Amino acid sequence: MKESSNMSSSNKKRIALLVVVGICLLVYFFVPAVNKGVNSSIKTLTKLDLDGVIEYIRGYGTYAAVISFFLMILQSIISPIPAFFITLANAAIFGWVKGAILSWSSAMVGAAMCFYIARILGRDVVEKIATKTALESVDVFFKKYGKYTILVCRLLPFISFDVVSYAAGLTSMGFWPFFIATGIGQLPATIIYSKVGELSGSAKTLVIGLLSLFAISVIIFMIKKIYNDRQAKKSAKVE
Repeated sequence: MKESSNMSSSNKKRIALLVVVGICLLVYFFVPAVNKGVNSSIKTLTKLDLDGVIEYIRGYGTYAAVISFFLMILQSIISPIPAFFITLANAAIFGWVKGAILSWSSAMVGAAMCFYIARILGRDVVEKIATKTALESVDVFFKKYGKYTILVCRLLPFISFDVVSYAAGLTSMGFWPFFIATGIGQLPATIIYSKVGELSGSAKTLVIGLLSLFAISVIIFMIKKIYNDRQAKKSAKVE
């Protein structure tokens, strides 16, 4: 009886989420202003141009903070672009303290949404959003660090926040342990990026270059790790 009740509750949540997604898609496709705004936001993020992101957010004047909040959530759900671009932009526009608060709070909302999307819709759907390879890269951390994975991954600058949130939603981890660990883990990176965002000229370019280099190194390491693990499993089966 209890199992039947849990299944019913799960189905209701799935239906409710699908209805919300359906409404969002209808608004996106049939409201020109929304369609244009979302497409413009995605285009701005995918250019990987910090000055472009800053200019884009500033262009909304008094609504700049709202747009930044929306960009962070959008990035969390559908974009593989590192969130630090938005964090750096927030610091440059609002100052490092206000920028850090805005970046941290919007990232928390985005993380919660990713967690529940994964929890309700399951791995098959998440693999289409975040890609199978990205999820497998985070699965390595969950196998190694268990419940401490969220803190470990949040402290690593270029492990994608959204992929970690999606992956956590696919585990048995409760929402509040996930949310609290995310909040604590994101603080150091948010503060550091916000301070970097206040730098100018060659110093800022150097730091961003080093961060980007580190990002590429981490990605290569994770891909190599997944490849080696797969080869090891194939060898074990042959033997």
